[in-house]
Amino acid sequence: MPANTTASSGSTGSAGAKTGRKKGRRARLIVLVLVLALVAGIGYGAYWSVSTVRASYPQTTGSIKIDGLEGTVDVKRDSYGIPQLYADSDADLFRAQGFVHAQDRFWEMDVRRHMTAGRLSEMFGSGQVETDSFLRTLGWRKVAQEEYDTVLSEETKKNLQSYADGVNAYLEGRDGKDISVEYAALGFTNDYKPGKWTPVDSVAWLKAMAWDLRGNMQDEIDRSLMSSRLDAKQIQDLYPAYPYDKHEPIVDQGAISPVTGKFDPDATPSDDIGGADTAQGATEGLNTQLASLSDTLDQIPALLGPNGNGIGSNSWVVSGKYTTTGKPLLANDPHLAPQLPSLWYQVGLHCREISATCQYDTAGYSFSGMPGVIIGHNQDIAWGFTNLGADVTDLFLEKVSADGYLYDGKVKPFTVRDETIKVAGGKDRTITIRETNNGPLVSDRSGELEKVGQKAPVTNEAPDRAEGYAVALKWTALEPGHSMDAVFELNRAKDFDSFRKAAEHFEVPSQNLIYADTDGNIGYQAPGKIPVRTEGDGTMPSPGWSSKYGWEKKPIPFDELPYEYNPKRGYIVTANQAVIDEKYPHLLTKDWGYGSRSQRINDLVRSKLKDGGKISTEDMQKMQMDNTSEIAAKLVPELMKINVSDKSVREAQKLLEGWDYTQESDSAAAAYFNAVWRNILKLAFGNKLPKELRVEGECLNVRRAGDSGPVDEQDKLVRECGQRAADSAQPDGGDRWYQVVVNLLDDQDSDWWKTPKSGRDLATENRDELFARALEDARWELTAKLGKDISTWSWGRLHQLTLKNQTLGTEGPGLLQRALNRGPWDLGGGEAAVNATGWNAAGGYEVVWVPSMRMVVNVGDWDKSRWINLTGASGHAFSAHYTDQTQKWVDGELLDWSFGTNAVSKSTVDSLRLKP
Repeated sequence: MPANTTASSGSTGSAGAKTGRKKGRRARLIVLVLVLALVAGIGYGAYWSVSTVRASYPQTTGSIKIDGLEGTVDVKRDSYGIPQLYADSDADLFRAQGFVHAQDRFWEMDVRRHMTAGRLSEMFGSGQVETDSFLRTLGWRKVAQEEYDTVLSEETKKNLQSYADGVNAYLEGRDGKDISVEYAALGFTNDYKPGKWTPVDSVAWLKAMAWDLRGNMQDEIDRSLMSSRLDAKQIQDLYPAYPYDKHEPIVDQGAISPVTGKFDPDATPSDDIGGADTAQGATEGLNTQLASLSDTLDQIPALLGPNGNGIGSNSWVVSGKYTTTGKPLLANDPHLAPQLPSLWYQVGLHCREISATCQYDTAGYSFSGMPGVIIGHNQDIAWGFTNLGADVTDLFLEKVSADGYLYDGKVKPFTVRDETIKVAGGKDRTITIRETNNGPLVSDRSGELEKVGQKAPVTNEAPDRAEGYAVALKWTALEPGHSMDAVFELNRAKDFDSFRKAAEHFEVPSQNLIYADTDGNIGYQAPGKIPVRTEGDGTMPSPGWSSKYGWEKKPIPFDELPYEYNPKRGYIVTANQAVIDEKYPHLLTKDWGYGSRSQRINDLVRSKLKDGGKISTEDMQKMQMDNTSEIAAKLVPELMKINVSDKSVREAQKLLEGWDYTQESDSAAAAYFNAVWRNILKLAFGNKLPKELRVEGECLNVRRAGDSGPVDEQDKLVRECGQRAADSAQPDGGDRWYQVVVNLLDDQDSDWWKTPKSGRDLATENRDELFARALEDARWELTAKLGKDISTWSWGRLHQLTLKNQTLGTEGPGLLQRALNRGPWDLGGGEAAVNATGWNAAGGYEVVWVPSMRMVVNVGDWDKSRWINLTGASGHAFSAHYTDQTQKWVDGELLDWSFGTNAVSKSTVDSLRLKP
């Protein structure tokens, strides 16, 4: 290949510590690597500032010869660097996609594949061994290899190989500094060189995606940890039932037909309540194993965001009967971690002529490192995703010994394998991975899961706990599946039947899929490999020593999963709420999102359709930016009734008078309310949770577990410090906590409102006393953060987004961070708002998840669709396309989305021809 062609640089949002996390041996090590490199290279300033940076910029005009191409491929980029690819065969199309992904994002791709394979230590040294050990224990790469070898279709494997060939064509003949400035930095401390891309590298990424969207595993851990301080009734208070009477599920009718045995959208459900609860036993302590597991989970790179209530998405589709265009409109905005570069890569994949050998004409959002389009449209249909939240993981307590694990009274041998972890600049490490019939023993690698084994509730029939049970993970993604097949099938789908066939193969992660087509139809499908439990409801760890507990051999049949097609109401909303009501016979999960965003979208759509109104593309775009706070509408009327004597606190309280509950970035009222909300949660709940759930480093005098008597007896207090990262601590303030507080609002004397005397703060005995204390604490918190003068307060000053390079920009010298990171931006929106710029109320106001992209698809008139990415197309820190979409994203703007040949030609500014 010509020496003047260049490869991707950039930064990754996929391998480092989560945004905002203070702990991070991994991040500190990587920063040290680059600092050493900079020091070593200080005599070569011109080399660093010019040669190294420019060496990795991609060629986007002219022509490049690539071995293996069957014909020419045209790469047409618009003014934002977004490529549209034109080819005459599937093989050439995906080969070109691999090449272009590598041009813009190879550093991100390389770090990501090392993470999914548990090989970060090969790049970054001994600080990654612990993370690699846990990921090897999960076995993502192992399962991906099995999937490729035994399950995926031959056509899918050909496409994956073509993609890999394109990536490797880009890498061929290039030194590290020609691929990315980060490789040049690594070259000063180790001899790492990027290896060839393989098809399994792409497949393994789906396992990482499934991990971050795995459902209620953290809730399962948290319930077990809570049992050390709270009784069963208190834990139930903190995990209330889904409010079906207030927040509509996705599917509002239909049932499994007793005649066909399949889900029928027109069938009437029986009165029997499905998904029955099964108690899992009396409480005794299990904590140390589980708390240790939670710690380990905190340190695993979260590719998609903090796993909790906020992670999710919005999507909705409106029938052409109710739109100004006369065709369906479809909106989608997935809520994920803010990353630089963005997780998404916009692309168009076009066959010049559709045929048996060239089947694709699609555009949308892809993952760098994977062929195809994940969310978008083709010439016939459009589709979007939100996280379904199905419970697809269970933790099993295992009674283990040196000889194996106990099962139905007999000791069975472990399945054992050894793995060798290669360490840059150090000795190889060998680990032993043990598995039971329920899955890998994750407590062997995880401190928090070890605490689960010590404290999780069990029945009286359980074997002696001794020093604690081991904890095994059973997870649907640890079985080979067809999700990679589903990506290509979605890209080729022509109608609802072929869409549903593709959805059937989208097994993990389980997603809500919405649909629209050029014939005017709209639809929804709940897919996924969702287990059928023989006992238990997945809310607490199960006894692994008993055959009573476990999963049936087969998951819920696809034909029995809910779907809709052209519902009478004329629109479908999915935003992580319950899929269907409690009469549905199968248990999908006990831990739905609580439906605040989905209900707001439902209400907005209905308000536009009132009195014969119709919805436009602009209306859909405005709905995506809706900032309304549901909890503010509930609490502010009560807060305004509180008699406040302090003049400064009263001055702040008056900000809430006449406030419309919208959270614009310049709103002082939103800033004060959210501070009050944070302090209500801290006082009523946060200070009463066990240390394993509270923010790391925040210390309290708390009662010893099991102590009784007056709460202010000092001899019953011990000093405890929180242990959890700020972006995943509790209470996080999501809509589960909305429901907790709403349920208690009319109970003035609930024990939750009672707090002990602390320093100069008096004890509170009821709701209004606690609310008064929160109003006061919030006033002084914001005075410290924003100043005494409330006229200078604004929500955006508190609620800021900083885009951080996740491997090199999270810690280290300010100069380095300024070079790689961007921001901050003052944001509106908030937790559980439609414009879901999430923050964790336990940890602070910093933005920890965002709408990672937004799109509004104008079905049939594709060139009038609009889209935006969080950052830009490029992973090169000094590229014009590094963050060129971000300010528009902040402002709620969308870019024109060219799809047709003429529209693409008009928007093209750079043309590159790839030749055989």
